[in-house]
Amino acid sequence: MTSDPVRWWRTPAGREGLAVGAATGAYGISCGALGVAAGLTVWQTMATSLLLFSGGSQFAFFGVVATGGGAVAAVGTSTLLGVRNMFYGLQLVRLLEARGWRRLVAAHLTIDESTAVAISQVDRRGQRTGFWAAGLAVFVLWNLMTLLGALLGDALGDPRAWGLDAAAAGAFVALLWPRLQGRDPLAAAALAVVLTVVVAPVTTPGVPVLVAALAALVVGLPRRRDRTQVVA
Repeated sequence: MTSDPVRWWRTPAGREGLAVGAATGAYGISCGALGVAAGLTVWQTMATSLLLFSGGSQFAFFGVVATGGGAVAAVGTSTLLGVRNMFYGLQLVRLLEARGWRRLVAAHLTIDESTAVAISQVDRRGQRTGFWAAGLAVFVLWNLMTLLGALLGDALGDPRAWGLDAAAAGAFVALLWPRLQGRDPLAAAALAVVLTVVVAPVTTPGVPVLVAALAALVVGLPRRRDRTQVVA
């Protein structure tokens, strides 16, 4: 947070983190409902949100369990989708410079949302404030809404019918929109959309995110190679 812990939420990074946390946390009700529908108990579903804390990995876990898959397959699939958080951590460790127990907490809160808010800030203080604001907001609200969704269970029906699945995506679009300036960002965004549309119907949740990330490599690597040759 900032050097003024009382007013961190008034900063642009703090407000952005809380807004993303609210939008993403609301979708946690879908996680709770789907966990119970897959055959897990309320507390087993809550354990996935508290300990796994990764929407894509949790939905993949529920999908494998619901279709009769074993524990090894469920854990393996969810772990594969969570690998991307490790790459986020490699970048965030330099920005946050967290030590001791804070480093462990930061590792647990390293998800798509907290990473996106952090790297979208223009200075180090904003990056740290944005990370902690988004990470903590998502964690608290995601778990509360997971509990609500698990308790409501069948009475809730399909959470997607309520439009909650669009909340997190809408928050990401609002966050990234100001950064889509210039040919390379627009090209990477367009290619990512195409890859996602092609892959999403035939893969489990979370995999389209990994595939879409390849767009940044396809667009960015030739540029980096050209700059390296100019310097040489």
